[in-house]
Amino acid sequence: MKVIFLADVKGKGKKGEVKEVPTGYAQNYLLKNNLAKEANKGAIAELSAQKKAQDKKDAENLAAAQKQADFLAQEDTVVELTAKAGEDGRLFGSIPSKQIADGLKKQYDLKLDKRKIELENPIRALGYTNVPVKLHTQVSGVIKVHVVQE
Repeated sequence: MKVIFLADVKGKGKKGEVKEVPTGYAQNYLLKNNLAKEANKGAIAELSAQKKAQDKKDAENLAAAQKQADFLAQEDTVVELTAKAGEDGRLFGSIPSKQIADGLKKQYDLKLDKRKIELENPIRALGYTNVPVKLHTQVSGVIKVHVVQE
């Protein structure tokens, strides 16, 4: 019996796959527990429409991420942050990724999740720092951060 998996079933198939499984297994386990549905013409057409819509959404997300990366790559896109510092240029405290995301939102009205900012250690010194950002699985960028003394 051909079925379309509605959820991942370990050892049998992943969500969205169309596979041939034994009839008894399909009727007694997969269909009863809403893990799969029978693969008829209507269900297969519905699945292909869902995949097409998901592909379109993924393409839009990729384009938006690429647009953000291009904006961040511009020379004049520099996030200016102020912090208290000692005479040797070291900060009292540090600049975490949340503060960088807030500065980006205030200065350029660009909303970016702080978890996408790949800052290994918080910034602890004055000056310019290039901070890597993972905008999409295929797109990454760099935010230029300038920390000045308060």
